[in-house]
Amino acid sequence: MKILSKGGGKRLYYDGHVHTPFCPHGSNDTFEKYIERAISLGIKGISFTEHAPLPKNFADPTPAKDSAMLYSDLNHYFQKLQKVKKTYKKFITIKTGLEIDFIEGYEQETEQLLREVSPELDDAILSVHFLQIEGKHFCMDYDENVFEEMVRKSGSLALVYKNYFSAVKKSVKHSFKSFQPLRIGHITLAKKFQKLFPADFSIEEDIHNILIEISERGMSLDYNGAGAVKPFCGEPYPPSWIIKEAQKRKIPLVYGSDAHSAKGLGQGLEQLDQYAKLTSPLLLDRAK
Repeated sequence: MKILSKGGGKRLYYDGHVHTPFCPHGSNDTFEKYIERAISLGIKGISFTEHAPLPKNFADPTPAKDSAMLYSDLNHYFQKLQKVKKTYKKFITIKTGLEIDFIEGYEQETEQLLREVSPELDDAILSVHFLQIEGKHFCMDYDENVFEEMVRKSGSLALVYKNYFSAVKKSVKHSFKSFQPLRIGHITLAKKFQKLFPADFSIEEDIHNILIEISERGMSLDYNGAGAVKPFCGEPYPPSWIIKEAQKRKIPLVYGSDAHSAKGLGQGLEQLDQYAKLTSPLLLDRAK
């Protein structure tokens, strides 16, 4: 499924990575506002993938402790999605999903959550946001100041990247058994602040190894438009050269706006590789 014609006209597409009013660091836009805008943009299907509650024994390192939805909100989240699915079923296909954090050392707690929510899920993304350095966790995409501290404590930018890609590779290789999320989120999130912290080293080997693991496990890749609109990034997660490598390995690509407000739907779409062959999240069966 192509996204854009050469003249720039939008074609029908699907958005596989969308947040909701349940996101503490997002907007208060209602599900209805997201859905109405999606319909107006010609989106035929949407996966709501709110940040899943963090492990109960994990301390959110962000100042406002707002990285993910509260565990106490899960049932309300699922109930609300069931309601809007019925309301809009004639106009758009809606999938119930979560964006699951892979945090090294908390795999057991994460599997327990996946086991609990599995009956409700149509879709799930597995992402890395948190890295541990010198015994302290950091939310690596929080802001440029946190990222700078990570570089300083790590000793170099290269080591931050290495730590991040190592965690992503572990997320791909780890087995959550039959509850495994089958899409890997924004695999180049480490580049969010690349204009402030330009890399003078290659990441090709790390990316190559990750793509091999994704391909061997039959997983798909989040082709995330959010990076293209981040002022210090300026490119999708991942950029075109990685997309080409993924396509060589026949890894399915799913466009995701990673919208945290209704106006964010479709963001970065025009910066995606015009030759990228996308698939719909509606066509990807989640293993159960």
